[in-house]
Amino acid sequence: MIPFEPLFRNPHLQTIAGHLWVREGEEARYPLHRRIFPTDPDTSVLVQSQFPEGIASGAVVMVHGLEGSGDAGYIRSLSGAALRAGFTAHRFHMRTCGCTEHLCRTLYHAGLTIDLLCVLKSLQQELAGPLFLVGFSLGGNVVLKLAGELGEDAVRLIRGVCAVSAPVDLARCAHRIAKRDNRLYERRFVRRMRRRLSATGRYHKSDFARLRSVMEIDDHITAPSFGFGTATNYYRTQSAARYLDAIRVPALLIHAKDDTLAPFEAGEAETVRRNPQIELHLTEHGGHLGFLGRKPHRFWLDETIMEWILRVRSQ
Repeated sequence: MIPFEPLFRNPHLQTIAGHLWVREGEEARYPLHRRIFPTDPDTSVLVQSQFPEGIASGAVVMVHGLEGSGDAGYIRSLSGAALRAGFTAHRFHMRTCGCTEHLCRTLYHAGLTIDLLCVLKSLQQELAGPLFLVGFSLGGNVVLKLAGELGEDAVRLIRGVCAVSAPVDLARCAHRIAKRDNRLYERRFVRRMRRRLSATGRYHKSDFARLRSVMEIDDHITAPSFGFGTATNYYRTQSAARYLDAIRVPALLIHAKDDTLAPFEAGEAETVRRNPQIELHLTEHGGHLGFLGRKPHRFWLDETIMEWILRVRSQ
């Protein structure tokens, strides 16, 4: 893999710059097709698809992070890299995300895999090549959990799965986000979560007026709405760490040791290394979904993911 030479060594600079950095926008020259896929009863999700010139070599399905969408810079950037390599790029949206609150009667959560599975099965019908799954942050937890849930059956559906900055231990990440040095991020997450809850029309400001942290919203709204009871039980049952041993397709985990939102600790690294299907790429720096490198590898993440996809496809 290409060595990562960080543009910034400060994790907060990496995280913020990675979010705000203006991407090349090359993916914009490919028409963006908006498609709605029914999943559960009374539930549909949005997928934005872009197709390369000529016959596609395969497909890359991307899953965004907490309160994100297909418009996130990291997804647009990887879409461009995938299209240049001849792959179809699909931007999967979790329930109520991407202005789709009216399409769903329920919310999304960090371990909700049924919608993604339905979409993958539908996309499989139109594929001429292998399908790769890439999840970012919370989306990384979703794709890893799905691969583990499928076990051996995943081989018939996906060729490989990649997770970037994934919070594989949801409880530890929720506690870490609440720390003082992450206050800026948590306030932003909470503000967006409140806005989305209001947009569904099923919640009022009074329902979450006193909820000031991600964990409080999960404990009072997310967990009860899906029958988990409490945030503690929600985090325990929906963390991808419980499913890593069961993954039976090639998997790549990319994580920075200085990630302040989703810390990846030694115990998890040992769990990952027990499974020969999983390749762990830990960098010293990179923050959370940052990974801005020095030229010529400014968007190191895109290059690394596509290099891995091409390698796995050729095996």
